[in-house]
Amino acid sequence: MKPATTAPLTFGMLVFDEVEVLDMGGPFEVFSTAGRLARTAADEPLLRVLTVAATDRPVRARGGLKVVADHTLDEDPPFDVLVIPGGVTTAVEADARVIDWLARRRKTSSLTFSICTGAFLLAATGALNGRPATTHWEDQGELAERWPDVRVRTDVRWVDDGDIVTSAGISAGIDASLHIVGRLFGEQLARRTALQMEYDWTNPDHTG
Repeated sequence: MKPATTAPLTFGMLVFDEVEVLDMGGPFEVFSTAGRLARTAADEPLLRVLTVAATDRPVRARGGLKVVADHTLDEDPPFDVLVIPGGVTTAVEADARVIDWLARRRKTSSLTFSICTGAFLLAATGALNGRPATTHWEDQGELAERWPDVRVRTDVRWVDDGDIVTSAGISAGIDASLHIVGRLFGEQLARRTALQMEYDWTNPDHTG
């Protein structure tokens, strides 16, 4: 696989109360590890990750882990790839300010990636209407019921639909993150990243 870009990319990840720790931490680890392994000519990471929250107070993830985001929605930092982890998304879905921000930033991002129930937040923006997508196996029925225009896939770990990638639950986000690294920077970097993480990754084709 030839890399799609050799330019540095920034991944902007939304974090919120009750975010699933591995939905957030798995992709963060993949992208930041790839950034340690791949450097620019100026010896800067080829990939970097920043986190964004609704406010500047610490976010309390599922299980009680506290996370202090790098930026707030009001700061609206620049980034290239929008990352939307899952978790308990009910309150976030009801927050029009966050949904409006996601809708706007999806349109300005070269790629949008949701993990697990992050697909619910993406669906709330209307971005998944008429498109294939997946989410955690427990939540696929609800996603299809609430957003009947979404073509919910139940037989895959992730779906790559061009400018939108969605993954199934929790650890599937790691698989999809490695797929994204391979798509953007070449499969060699993806495999080096998986090896560095001691993660068993086979990269099956799960394109929707």
